[in-house]
Amino acid sequence: MKDEPGLSSRSATQWLSTVKAFEREGEFFKAFDLAAQGLSAYRDDVPLKHRAVLCLARAGATDLAQRKYDEFGLSSAASDSEDVDALGARLLKDEALAATGEKRRLKAAEAADRYASIHERFHNYYPAINAATLRLVAGDEATARTYARIALAELDGGDEDYYSYATRIEALIVLDDIEGARALFPKALKANHGDQAALATTWRQLQLVLQLKNLDPKVIAPAFAPMKVVHFLGHIIKPGGRFKAVDESQVRQRVAEYFDEQRVGAGFGSLAAGSDIIIAEELLRHGASLHVVLPFEMEEFIDISVRPSGKEWVRRFEACLAAAATVRWATEDSYLGDDYLFAYCSKIAMGLAVLRGRHLGSEVEQLAVWDGRPAAGTGGTADDVEHWRRTGFAQTIIKCGNFRGGAKPAARPAIAKPAGGRLIRAMLFCDFKGFSKLTDAELPSFVTNLLGAVGKVIASYGGAVDFANTWGDGLFLVFEDPAQAARCALDLQRALSRLDLAEAGLPASMRMRIGGHLGPTYAAHDPVLNRTNYFGAHVSRAARIEPVTPEGCVYVTETFAAVLGLEHSKEFSCDYVGMTESAKKYGSMRMFLLRRLAGNV
Repeated sequence: MKDEPGLSSRSATQWLSTVKAFEREGEFFKAFDLAAQGLSAYRDDVPLKHRAVLCLARAGATDLAQRKYDEFGLSSAASDSEDVDALGARLLKDEALAATGEKRRLKAAEAADRYASIHERFHNYYPAINAATLRLVAGDEATARTYARIALAELDGGDEDYYSYATRIEALIVLDDIEGARALFPKALKANHGDQAALATTWRQLQLVLQLKNLDPKVIAPAFAPMKVVHFLGHIIKPGGRFKAVDESQVRQRVAEYFDEQRVGAGFGSLAAGSDIIIAEELLRHGASLHVVLPFEMEEFIDISVRPSGKEWVRRFEACLAAAATVRWATEDSYLGDDYLFAYCSKIAMGLAVLRGRHLGSEVEQLAVWDGRPAAGTGGTADDVEHWRRTGFAQTIIKCGNFRGGAKPAARPAIAKPAGGRLIRAMLFCDFKGFSKLTDAELPSFVTNLLGAVGKVIASYGGAVDFANTWGDGLFLVFEDPAQAARCALDLQRALSRLDLAEAGLPASMRMRIGGHLGPTYAAHDPVLNRTNYFGAHVSRAARIEPVTPEGCVYVTETFAAVLGLEHSKEFSCDYVGMTESAKKYGSMRMFLLRRLAGNV
């Protein structure tokens, strides 16, 4: 399901069909991006607007969904469309479920009333069942049971599709008819037809009802549990390699058995000859969606990681690539002998798998073909296996070669890179909006107060900052650890928000904008600054983010968000803000708003 040619000639209905296809796969951000593209041609199309906002809500980007709902003028269209009006109620529901205590109860009651009003006008089961569940959240079980019965009555005599079965199940659980609900599980699943997003929605809704009814979640497990998301990897088949061609059929059988036994909906990984392609082929054969991440330019990747194993592997690579739902690149530049790009690529694929699992409420697991031995050089299967182990997510190892018992790979010190080589670094670019309008009389205060506050924050990170440079109001920071970069960015915004600008004699509207990116950079001696500096296309990319970032915010790219999601999901949240046109016509990039989760200082 890749973008197709001739997008400009599509009708609004065709755009909507494409959006729904990606949505079914759980590719909510991609679906939203496509809806936004369609709306550029059909600005007043209400179904496209509705789907765009729904995709954001399903992805958990509630704040952006509400802003787009208002921006699209959907509140004024709500009275004419049940779907659009129900979407407004859905956003209220999401707000309620994100709240706690008395606020949660009151918001749930408000959302329930909104759904009840929609039911009075349209007499459909969907608003009735949502009113029922939200009344449970509000602590009003009697009214919840009333609306559950109404939902069942609305369904009598109607067509039976997946959502009608799911609604019957939810209503019966509200009414304590667990056996009646369980009897409908097979029919509902048969009617689902692989709609991952629908399963995820049902799973969350039923989990909520069971929790409110003090029932064991196992009542619905594993029937409606969203299908598993896997990150896959393993050794390359090549002459003299650790995965021999003679072992392919045995490994393929074990991979096939894994997919026979597991309910897998999506897989993320690369496409090197051997393990990657074998897993990708079996993943596709079992009906799951394939999401490919390549470390660098495609033809060079084929020459290095596919063609040496034989022409047949090139054909299989091309077949998998053609069937992939999405294809991403860690960098679209050349390899240049930097093995770090393979490790960087793996980390991004891992992070994307974790992000997908979070959006769908799915289990996430790594599937690795490994001989049990430590990595021979920089990166490699053993290092990726160990990196995943440290995250605490599930892992399945398929043995190959002369397997050495699956011992934990030995920790190895970081390998020093020669001067001028590329390193994976997190980069922040910052500036102050309004700086160019400062008078000469105001500049000393700017340096003392604003840059002084910035300097104190940066100093507190000590050696975690690889490089720091400033010019005027501009600031460029480089970190080896993306989490430290994220903390520093948020600390900078917090420190500046606490300054009394008026007291300092500066415009009260001055705010900092921060953009963050993670990617390969050249570390080389700068003969002007007489110290190590960082250069390259990804530095330029990072510099193009900050100018389009709202004041007081931190925007980061998808690679940055993916790695944070993999390694620091309990500390940070990265909320999708859409495809954003970067500064100086550098192109559009998928952007996320970086936030610190509650409880993290």
